[in-house]
Amino acid sequence: MIKKFFGVLVALLILNSAICAAAELVIFHTNDMHSRIQNGEDNGHIIGLAEISAAVKEVKSKNPATLWLDAGDTLHGVPMITISNGENLIPLLNEAGIDAMTAGNHDFNYGSAQLEKLAKKMKFPLLDANVIRKSNGKLLFKPYKIFKLDGIKVGVFGLSTPETAYTTNPTNVKAVEFLNPVESAQMMIKKLRPKCDVLIAVMHMGVDAGSEFTSERIARETSGIDLIVDGHSHTALPDGIRIGDTLIVQAGCYEHFLGRAAIEVENHKIISKKAELLDADDVKKISPVPDKKILTMLDEVNVQAEKLLDKVVSHSDKELSSYRLLVRRNESELGNLTADAYRWAAKSDIAVANGGSLRSDLPAGDLRRRDIIAIFPFGNTLRVAEIDGKTIRAMLEHSVEFYPASFGGFMNVSGMTFSYDPTQPGGSRVKEIFVGGQPLDEEKIYTIALTDFMTAGGDDYTMLAGLKIVGEYGNYEEAFLNYLNEVGMKNYEVGRITRLKEVPVPDAE
Repeated sequence: MIKKFFGVLVALLILNSAICAAAELVIFHTNDMHSRIQNGEDNGHIIGLAEISAAVKEVKSKNPATLWLDAGDTLHGVPMITISNGENLIPLLNEAGIDAMTAGNHDFNYGSAQLEKLAKKMKFPLLDANVIRKSNGKLLFKPYKIFKLDGIKVGVFGLSTPETAYTTNPTNVKAVEFLNPVESAQMMIKKLRPKCDVLIAVMHMGVDAGSEFTSERIARETSGIDLIVDGHSHTALPDGIRIGDTLIVQAGCYEHFLGRAAIEVENHKIISKKAELLDADDVKKISPVPDKKILTMLDEVNVQAEKLLDKVVSHSDKELSSYRLLVRRNESELGNLTADAYRWAAKSDIAVANGGSLRSDLPAGDLRRRDIIAIFPFGNTLRVAEIDGKTIRAMLEHSVEFYPASFGGFMNVSGMTFSYDPTQPGGSRVKEIFVGGQPLDEEKIYTIALTDFMTAGGDDYTMLAGLKIVGEYGNYEEAFLNYLNEVGMKNYEVGRITRLKEVPVPDAE
């Protein structure tokens, strides 16, 4: 009898120990991949989808309480993927093992109807609790999912930035509306918090101070989110940000890092949270061998992409040169045509196109997609920003500051004209500036179309880095192609920039 009693007691103690034992929930996270999924690209910084997939699968094989969440801007970015409107990326993501994602602003670049189509092909949920159809007020996607992982109930809901309304082409989202994300988060918390041990919001909000809604604001104005997996601002947060009881994580962009958050749960309560970023070497330590199936699939996608790149997509009336010492010193026909395309696409007052962005000639005759991509190989996006007249002058001074030396930041312009004197010191060369035929008003606010490279201060255009972005219009090669097909080639001849005096020009550099 005594033996039986002690046997029962030992069994109860073992059971109680098992119940109370702490378990680790691991959250791998990515954001703003922009379809850059091949190892070694972007100057060798990209980890690679096959490499990340192998690492995540390895960890999942040892710890079933593991998730991979993606915070959006995933389906659009590089020609290999955009030429299929994102279709060829979905099988790769399915095989990689993502458990859930939310929609970033650029995931709407193919239009909301195409994003719905892509979501239906995903083997994981695209979560969004604040995007509704204008026609009936119903949610466009599933708002949340509850995962049961090794005894831990994990609720995950998604949110998209309301900035999507203007940071993709507005026609892409004309059928949908973006609700207040704070209010949507509060509704999700009320619904999911009582049912879950851990509550995670995967959102495309960012931490940029210029955004109305940020992940930090949502954390401050709500109570009950344990972890926010964030995207949009391309911010690398090595240790995360803590707002009250909420940990915010973000892994930069372009798969330069794989984020890892660890949440320790004991008796259905969280006892610790921590975050870290893994680089390519860290990922290799987890799994030295990339996912072979994904590597095979990538080879197939590249073969298919090559066929699509040979498709005729437009026509050119004349060959326009991208000769390096032409476009980096002088106004050029190709530069003017490009700037005109930007201004047309963005419906802005003015537009600029730096000579260093023009990397190949525009051939005469039928144009294949690869011809367009050869001119614009960087996958940058077209933006429209607000700029005052004083900053326009500073921008143009920097454009001609180094003449006659070649400079990748030499600006071609649209919607304006100006003159400069290269015999004067740099910073004091620009003379008359006209916008829309009227003298520049240095106090007036204008709209300018330019690439995200320029708004990030590229080519040392520091005066452009703080501009208020009021619109985003997809990849700039798409704007150029659409302009050719809808407007054609006209009025791109040089004559917008007047050099008042001549100075000796070196023959070569």
